[in-house]
Amino acid sequence: MGIVVKIGGVPWFNAMELGINEKAAELGVDARMIGPTSTDPALQVRAIEDLIAQGVDIIGVVPNDEAALEPVLEKARAAGIKVIAHEGPGLENVDWDFELASAKGFGETHAELLAQKMGGEGQYAVFVGSLTVPLHNAWADYAIAYIKKNYPKMELIGDRYGVAESVDDSRKTALDLMAANPGLKGFLAFGSQGPIGAGRAIQERRMVGKVHVLGPFSPGQGRSLVKDGAIAGGFMWNPAEAGRVFVTIGRMMADGTAITDGMEIPGLGVVHPDEANHDIITDNLIPINAETVDELADLGL
Repeated sequence: MGIVVKIGGVPWFNAMELGINEKAAELGVDARMIGPTSTDPALQVRAIEDLIAQGVDIIGVVPNDEAALEPVLEKARAAGIKVIAHEGPGLENVDWDFELASAKGFGETHAELLAQKMGGEGQYAVFVGSLTVPLHNAWADYAIAYIKKNYPKMELIGDRYGVAESVDDSRKTALDLMAANPGLKGFLAFGSQGPIGAGRAIQERRMVGKVHVLGPFSPGQGRSLVKDGAIAGGFMWNPAEAGRVFVTIGRMMADGTAITDGMEIPGLGVVHPDEANHDIITDNLIPINAETVDELADLGL
């Protein structure tokens, strides 16, 4: 089993790799994670082509660009390889896509927390991993729509910025946006490096407590920023758990075990699969804040 993630070498996917390796050893699966050196979708395509050539039984993927991957995933399935996705609910050429958070719930929960921190008014900006990452943009869509409906005094700056898989790009964009928009009071950053970069920018500008940064991130990476108040909080699911779920479902598929309504899958709980859309969606959100960040970081997240 080969699992191709968005990018290698960042804490979120390092944690996922630990989960993959742990569950693979437990279940007797030869599994490995492939992390490209950048978020260029072509690198994911190349990695999947390599796995097809190697004749693996299962391919897992966390997509950077769903449309770019459809042809190579179709090729994999034509070769008899089972395909499992995560953070790719729009993919068609998969056997299953699993989510530890619904797109609507994740986006709206973050939006409500940002609104509370901002007092329901002021300018805010939205970061995503890139403009082609499907789930990040779905979260952003739900968050923006929720704020527009419920907090009309909040104003979105621009549309969204595809910088949140890079600490440096997120930091620079946050600094530029604060300089150009004195009324900016919040950043909603979807992509694990976005809150880190924006939080550092807040520290540099000495705007802690005046500009609020929300979004999912690795607690170990962001712990000091949370404690300083530069990151106001966010929600996540456990990426190590997602790694374990990849292997669990892979083992089930290799064994011919059907995924059915009401069954319990370790890491997901009781599931209600949408067979027509190949989706298994659960809500397993974990709050990250000053009260929880130490415990989560100590778990290696």
